[in-house]
Amino acid sequence: MLAKRGLDIALALLGLLLLSPIFLGVAVALLLERKGPIFFRQRRPGLRGRPFTLIKFRSMTEARDAAGNLMPDGARLTRLGRLLRSTTLDELPELWNVLRGEMSIVGPRPLLMQYLGRYSPEQARRHAVRPGLTGYAQIKGRNALSWDEKLALDTWYVDNRTMRLDLHIIAATVMLVLRRQGISAAGEATMGEFMGSDGKGR
Repeated sequence: MLAKRGLDIALALLGLLLLSPIFLGVAVALLLERKGPIFFRQRRPGLRGRPFTLIKFRSMTEARDAAGNLMPDGARLTRLGRLLRSTTLDELPELWNVLRGEMSIVGPRPLLMQYLGRYSPEQARRHAVRPGLTGYAQIKGRNALSWDEKLALDTWYVDNRTMRLDLHIIAATVMLVLRRQGISAAGEATMGEFMGSDGKGR
C-alpha cells in the first residue's frame, strides 16, 4: 500500500523532528546513568519473517546470575528504564526502523526470533505485513493481554487493515500512552515469554 508507506514516512519524519529534544534528553540521561549503552539493538523478524535490527533506548542492564544466565526482566529494569517503558519513550528510536522500511507505524509488534517456530500457522500470518510501532493488540490491552489474545488480534489486523483503521489505532495509542495503560502483564515486569501456540504461553 503506497498510501500506508507514505503515511509511515511522513509521520516518522515528523516524529523525529518534533521529538528531537526528547531524544536528546533521554540519551543524555542514559549516558549519565552509566549502566550500559544508550541504545538496545536486537534482531527481530519483520515482513515475511525476514530479520532486521530493532533499535530502542536501553531500559535494562545485562545483569546475570551465578550461572551466567540473564536475570529476570524485573531485576534488570533500571529506575530510568521503568520510566521509559511506562511512557513508551524507549520505543522512539524505532522511528528510524520505520524510515528504513523495516517497520510501519501500525502493525503487529515485532517479537523475538525464537518465537518463529512456536507459532501456529494462523498465528504466523502476523508476518504477512510489516511489524509496527503500535498495533491493534496494543490498543486492545497491550501486555495485559494473554499471548493467545494478542496474536489473534494481530492476525485480525492483517485481515482487516485499512488506512482508516490505522488512523484510529494511532489516535487510540496516543491516549493509552498518556494514561500509561497495559504496560505489563499481570505479575510480570514486562511480558512473559511466549512458549508456544497451545495456549500455555503468556
